[in-house]
Amino acid sequence: MKQDVTKWMFEDTFRSSQYKNNFSYEGLGALFDYLENFEEDTGEEMDFDLVAIASEYTEYKNVEEYVKDFDTDVDKEDYTDDGDFEEEDYNEAVLEEIEEKTSLIKIDDSESFIIQSY
Repeated sequence: MKQDVTKWMFEDTFRSSQYKNNFSYEGLGALFDYLENFEEDTGEEMDFDLVAIASEYTEYKNVEEYVKDFDTDVDKEDYTDDGDFEEEDYNEAVLEEIEEKTSLIKIDDSESFIIQSY
């Protein structure tokens, strides 16, 4: 038995659950769009499993927060020129590394993003 889940239902279910702080409002929208596109691309329907989604995906406010949880092969020294740290280039390199390892869901034009656990 399957049930169609709208974006509103998806967001509301998360916001009224114990996982309400796992994702920002914008993050929930981006995650829903990602999962819906995945279904369309693969032709596979997914079951809406709140616990599985909350466990499988993590939102990060920025690359700095991600690097606290995971090691990266991207060396900050490679992005320092004459003592100036080129943060934007470093962040982009880390995001590219993440995409090689797992799914990366960017959230609007912010520095925030969601990854699938790996």
